[in-house]
Amino acid sequence: MVFDFLQPISTSVEEYIATLSNQTLGKKVVFHTQTDFPVLDNVAIAVITVNEFRGSKKDNDDFSFDSFRKQFYSLFPGNWNTTIVDLGTIEAGASVEDTYFVVKKIVAELVKKRIIPVIIGGSQDLTYAMYRAYDNLDQMVNIVSVDSQFDFSKENRLDSESYLSKIVVEEPNNLFNYSNLGFQTYFNSQEEIDLIEKLYFEAYRLGEVSNNIAIAEPVFRDADLVSVDMHSVQSSYSGNFDDFNPNGFTGKEVCALTRYAGISDKVTSLGIFNFNPNSNEVVLISQMLWYFIEGFSFRSHEYPFGTKEQYIKYIVPIGDEELIFYKSNKTARWWIEIPFLTHVNNKLKRNTLLPCTHEDYLAACEQEIPERWWKAQKRNVI
Repeated sequence: MVFDFLQPISTSVEEYIATLSNQTLGKKVVFHTQTDFPVLDNVAIAVITVNEFRGSKKDNDDFSFDSFRKQFYSLFPGNWNTTIVDLGTIEAGASVEDTYFVVKKIVAELVKKRIIPVIIGGSQDLTYAMYRAYDNLDQMVNIVSVDSQFDFSKENRLDSESYLSKIVVEEPNNLFNYSNLGFQTYFNSQEEIDLIEKLYFEAYRLGEVSNNIAIAEPVFRDADLVSVDMHSVQSSYSGNFDDFNPNGFTGKEVCALTRYAGISDKVTSLGIFNFNPNSNEVVLISQMLWYFIEGFSFRSHEYPFGTKEQYIKYIVPIGDEELIFYKSNKTARWWIEIPFLTHVNNKLKRNTLLPCTHEDYLAACEQEIPERWWKAQKRNVI
């Protein structure tokens, strides 16, 4: 059984949770302990830590997630009706490939059970293993990465700074879209930036997102897998001065981003990577996860689960095109239709709705084609 690879939480964490108030998260979560493994029926979210840092050229020896667990489970939940389990830790395998295999199998099994795996820990190349978990799920995958870098490489290697190249090139190619939130231009070569454009991927500079955090919401609404690199956070907030970064998201901003990820009806897995075990980052990641769960508890179950009858339809003529927008009666959020083109080899094989903003609709009314719609059209036929 694939879950046999999971190590239970430590006795130290068990003893700490026993001392907590009955109102805390620690008393609401079911744990994989030395004596019991959680029953996974009707579970919504599964927390898993991964002790695999070799992809960022760090040692795995004696790394403990106890401080994170003690911090997170001492928090108080919101008004949630969300069943959460903590499945413990995936210890590093004899090789990095062994760890990838276990992460892939466990994530695939949980997603099939409609449980959202939250992977916390090692280097960001574990995103590759999470992506490969979708191989047998018969769907195209949209990845959203909160990261200061694109993680491309010309070299044939797989690590935290090159995993995206592996995802783009390797078969089976299930990637439909990659979106980056928070890239910092000086960390990325012009060649990499040009490649993002050539592949019709989406990238939003740090300043662009920080100035208007709400532009990230439609991006997350279209995501299946969300990967957060903690190096995208300012060191003054993360406390990570070993990999010093004077610029990046604030604690408030990165928590807002994980809340957007949680509230997205489409997100089925979350990874938070490049964990640095200092006291600041333990607190910040705990709060990021708290906001993700809060977002999840407020999911509205709209598209792709709802029907178009629940929306107001708007048709905007632009030249020879007709752009079709939908506005939700429930949440006032907007989508734009990507038409099924019968004369080309479509990746999606159907009409689909792309999340957008009210501003996109207003721009279309001024005869300006939304960039996200244009790129989605191009990706659909390449």
